[in-house]
Amino acid sequence: MKVSVISPESVLFEGEASSVVAPAFDGEIGILQGHAPLMTLLGKGALRLGGAGDRKFDIEGGFLQVINNVVRIVTEKATAA
Repeated sequence: MKVSVISPESVLFEGEASSVVAPAFDGEIGILQGHAPLMTLLGKGALRLGGAGDRKFDIEGGFLQVINNVVRIVTEKATAA
């Protein structure tokens, strides 16, 4: 699925991932191919992107949107971990 990780400073990641695990405001949420449409607020914690080149970011706040196998993560603060 297509994934974008965007912070106020830059686009941190734009590409393909097989899974996304994100810190929602009330606990972790996992996203796989074919997930139902969703929008949720994000909390503070580790954002993990699974796939050929696993990536990890430490994020704080923002939101996550899933529509038609496209995941958009817009965060207030993010650093590569």
